[in-house]
Amino acid sequence: MLDRIQSQFAAAGTAVIFSLSPEIAFAQSLEERRERGAAVIRNLNNGVAQPNLERMRQEFPFLADATEAYALGDVWSRPGLDNRTRQLAAVAAFAAMGLTDLMKVHAGYALNIGVSEDELKEVIYMVTVPAGFPRAIAASQSLSQLFAERADGGGEKPAEARP
Repeated sequence: MLDRIQSQFAAAGTAVIFSLSPEIAFAQSLEERRERGAAVIRNLNNGVAQPNLERMRQEFPFLADATEAYALGDVWSRPGLDNRTRQLAAVAAFAAMGLTDLMKVHAGYALNIGVSEDELKEVIYMVTVPAGFPRAIAASQSLSQLFAERADGGGEKPAEARP
């Protein structure tokens, strides 16, 4: 009798979960999610794959697949924000955490899709409030390097050798 009641509760709980989140019932394959993630990179990186992701795939294939399928294919591909907003948020978050290499990649993507240098500078100014001057200064230095690299390279180019 107890087994029957537990089984009914489990079935009811599963039904509730699937009714609240139908995408669970129709989960896509890893390959579909990875392809969606690869499309995000191509869109942000002027049609070019992200070299750092491809290098990661050589030594850490699970991490590369997870990044491409989950971070890019599931999260970055969600509706609700445009790529411009996502890139500005990523630049701000990475700068605030002190992860200037990743910030630089996303700042490059932001430039690729039409964000101006002045807008990126404003994001860095905003970082002083939640993260402090040392992180904002480090981010500003990294951003200045990106601007110089792009000026030397002739303007728009994929975010290549940067993490």
